[in-house]
Amino acid sequence: MAIISPENLLKVLTSYNPWWKTGSVNAKLSKTYKRFAFYEAMKRLLQKDIRRTVVLTGTRRVGKTTIQYQMIETLLQMGVSPLKIVFISMDHPMLKLSAMQDILNCYHENIYPEQDVYYFFDEIQYAQDWDQWLKTLYDMQPDTKIVATGSASPALVKGGQESGAGRWTTIQVPTMSFYEYCELIGVDRPNLSEHLKITPLLRKTHQERTQVMLQLSKVQNHFNRYLQVGGFPELALADNDILAQQIMREDVVDKVLKRDLPSLYNIRNSTELERIFLYLCNVSSEIVSIDAIAKELNGVSRPTVENYIRYLESANLIYQSWPVNMDAKKVLKARPKIYIADAAIRNAVLMDDSLLSDPVEMGKVVETAVYKHVAAFYYQQATSVGYYRGGKRGKEIDIVVEYGATRNILIEVKYRESAPIADDDSIVEMSDRAVASIVVTKNADDFGVHNTKTGKDLIRIPAFAFLYLLGHAEKHGYHGMDIQ
Repeated sequence: MAIISPENLLKVLTSYNPWWKTGSVNAKLSKTYKRFAFYEAMKRLLQKDIRRTVVLTGTRRVGKTTIQYQMIETLLQMGVSPLKIVFISMDHPMLKLSAMQDILNCYHENIYPEQDVYYFFDEIQYAQDWDQWLKTLYDMQPDTKIVATGSASPALVKGGQESGAGRWTTIQVPTMSFYEYCELIGVDRPNLSEHLKITPLLRKTHQERTQVMLQLSKVQNHFNRYLQVGGFPELALADNDILAQQIMREDVVDKVLKRDLPSLYNIRNSTELERIFLYLCNVSSEIVSIDAIAKELNGVSRPTVENYIRYLESANLIYQSWPVNMDAKKVLKARPKIYIADAAIRNAVLMDDSLLSDPVEMGKVVETAVYKHVAAFYYQQATSVGYYRGGKRGKEIDIVVEYGATRNILIEVKYRESAPIADDDSIVEMSDRAVASIVVTKNADDFGVHNTKTGKDLIRIPAFAFLYLLGHAEKHGYHGMDIQ
C-alpha cells in the first residue's frame, strides 16, 4: 500500500482540522492573546469590496500559525460552517511530499464539495509551485478565501509580484513589540489616552509629560527581560529564561540555518551560513562591509556573503538598513547597517551573560530593538526606514523614517547614563528638515524637550517609554474594529 494514499491524506487533514467534528478550535491552539497582525489579517480577509489572499510572513515561533487558528475560531464564531474551513500544514512530511491537487481533491471529495471555502495554508513555501496554486485558486474559485503563512518572506514577496499581483497582500509578523510583551505577561497597564502619540509630547506641558512618565513607569522594570527573551510569545511566558534561550537557539535559529534555508536555496554548506550569522550577531546595529566580512571569514567569497545575507533577511532573521539621502549628495558605495531581527535572538546566539552590565552591548541591543519597532510600525506607510551619514564630519543619525525630502522622522539612540546632544550633531543640524526628531535615552528622568539652535525642538524619551508608546499607538490604530 502506498504511503501517500487518499486514506492517509484524509487522516492527516482530519487530525489538523478537529473543528470538523467539534465545531471549535482547541483553546491551546488559538490562545487568548491576539497579536496586532491578527487584526490586520482579519480586516483584509473580511474586506468585501476588495478580495485579497492574505499572506503572513515572519520567522519561526512569532505566532503565525496561532494567528491562523485565531482567525479560524473567529470565523466559526461568526457562523461559518466548520466544514468550509480547512487548515493545511505544508510543513507536515506527508503533505509536503503530496501534490497540491491531491490534497485539495481529498478535502473536496470527502469533506466539502463546494468552492466557497476558507483555505488556511501553513508554511506555504514548501508546496511545489505554491505561487501558481494560489493564483489558480484565486482566479478559478472566486468564492474562495485564502490565508497562507511562510517563513521566507522574499520568496513570498517575489511570488506576490509575479503571480500574486493584485491578488494577495503580504502582512509581516515581527517578533513581539514591548507593548505586546507587557500585555501578554499581564503587566499592570499604564493609564494612557487612546490618542497619545510620541511627537505631540513636545506640545504638552511639563506637568502633563510628567504624568505620562508616571504611568509608563509601571512597565520600566520589565524592559530588560524583554530585551533578553521577550520577542517570542511562548518564550516570554516561560518560567526558565535560560531554557527559553536554549529553545530559541534550537528552534528559531538552528532549524532555519540548518534546515529551512538550505532546503529553500539549495545551500550545500550550512556551516558558512552559520558563521556569517554569528558574525552579524556580533555587529548588530553597525554598518557592515561585505569585503570585511569575507576577509574576516577566511575562505568565504564576497558573492557568497552577499547571497547568504539576502537569505538571512528572507528568513526574517535580520534587517538591512540602507543610507537615506538627506543632503542632496549621492550616496557612494552604500553599505547597510545590519540588525538582528530581535535582540533576544542575538542574545541567545552569543550566550553573553554580561549583557546587562556592559553598556556598549546594551547600547547595541537597545538600538536593535528600536530599529525593529520602527521598521515594524512604519512598514506599510513609509518610503523606507534607513540611516543617515553625512555632513561635514560624517556623523550619523541612527534611524531615519523617510517620507520625503522634508517629512522625515529622525531618531538617535543614546542609551547611556549621560546622553548629550551637541549643536553640531546631525540630528540637530537636520532637524529643520524633519517633521520630528527624537532622542531615545536610557533613564526615566532623561525625558523632555531639547532646545536646538535651529529652533526645531527635539523630544528626549527613555527607550522603554518610546517602544511602549509605539505599540500603544499601533494597538489603538485597530480600535473600533468589529473583531474582538
